[in-house]
Amino acid sequence: MSPVSTPAARPWRNWAGNQRAVPRRTRVPRTTAEVADAVREAAEEGLTVRMAGTGHSFTAAAVTDGVLLRPEGLTSVRSVDTGGGLVTVDAGLPLHELNRVLDEHGLALANMGDIQEQTVAGALQTGTHGTGRDAAGLASQIAALELVLADGSVVTCSPQERPELFDAARVGLGALGVVTAVTWRTVPAFLLRAREEPMRWDEVLDRLDELGEANEHFEFYWFPHTEGCLTKRNNRTEGPAEPLPAFKRRLDDEFLSNTVFGGLQRLTHRVPRTIGVVNSVSAKVLGARTYSDTSYKVFTSPRRVRFKEQEYALPREELVPALRELRSLFDRRGWRISFPIEVRLLPPEDAWLSMAYDRPTAFIAIHVYHRDPHEEYFQGVEELLTAVGGRPHWGKLHTRDTAYLEKVYPRWGDFRALRDELDPDRRFANRYTEQVLGS
Repeated sequence: MSPVSTPAARPWRNWAGNQRAVPRRTRVPRTTAEVADAVREAAEEGLTVRMAGTGHSFTAAAVTDGVLLRPEGLTSVRSVDTGGGLVTVDAGLPLHELNRVLDEHGLALANMGDIQEQTVAGALQTGTHGTGRDAAGLASQIAALELVLADGSVVTCSPQERPELFDAARVGLGALGVVTAVTWRTVPAFLLRAREEPMRWDEVLDRLDELGEANEHFEFYWFPHTEGCLTKRNNRTEGPAEPLPAFKRRLDDEFLSNTVFGGLQRLTHRVPRTIGVVNSVSAKVLGARTYSDTSYKVFTSPRRVRFKEQEYALPREELVPALRELRSLFDRRGWRISFPIEVRLLPPEDAWLSMAYDRPTAFIAIHVYHRDPHEEYFQGVEELLTAVGGRPHWGKLHTRDTAYLEKVYPRWGDFRALRDELDPDRRFANRYTEQVLGS
């Protein structure tokens, strides 16, 4: 049975609105077999194939003028092994649905990022990571992958079966095949105690090693043009759960962090001279709070204000010098930035194109309101972070190409060789993979 089609010229846009595609054809496959049919059909017509997620990448990762596969039909939960903790789901299942299913079975992901709207495959293929002292990102929580290769064949890879493909494809950028199912290695469900606290810039930097080592999950936000930071420490607790009261959650996470923050972004977009005052107010309004809840409810938060983002992963030892230099750039370049800067930590990972591959890693993420220009700001920060061996997040805006990337990824040549073997005709190529991997 052929995959369901939608109108040929239906345009596709990502969440931020900065990427657009008009594919020759859009397919909504419902099974792995239908994905394989779509790939073989595209090959017969000489078309490229890309699988979109929910559009949360800021890069052109999903953009194609060939065949665009949509994930809405691939959302089944295939199996749940509560004893062994292995859970297999279709690639298009959103993370928030995965979290719900896991919780129903007394299971959880050991670590995750701060949003849960992405599909499981989309989040995995672009290297979504979160922050953690011991628990690494999504790529380190995978037991097996099912993929459709460029010839339409279906393969499974794991640490035991095709291990090199497994290490390459966990963060594969969609360049090795279409991921159709993911088997997660989960842990028993747990509670996290969140302690969120304002702290001044100098104190955070002076205590960064201490805070990172003393907490299972630590991150902080700095509000440019101010001394204010908001720190967040998440640690396991035996309970009982003490979630935020419903009114407090709505006030903080919906009204202040989304409704009010969105209004302030619209204000600063129209009147940039208000940015300093607005950031000072924002840093003070988001005050201290402590609560405990189911892990994924603490890891994630609603993000309704649209933005553009760049994120770089750098060697952990370079973090504090890079942050101090980044702050000095604000004074030297005269940047006016209304979004906070996010800093997270992660242990080494072993997926070849994980941003944390083979080294303790720190992440610096910068953002601008989606209607604001980003080029000068992003370029300046990129120059700073690439000077210390930074690796760009695959789903976030950057200008790096294969000539740079082969210098910072030890297994870069191995990944490209595997791509040559599996997809010599570049069935899964697009302009983004050409930028980062070459032709």
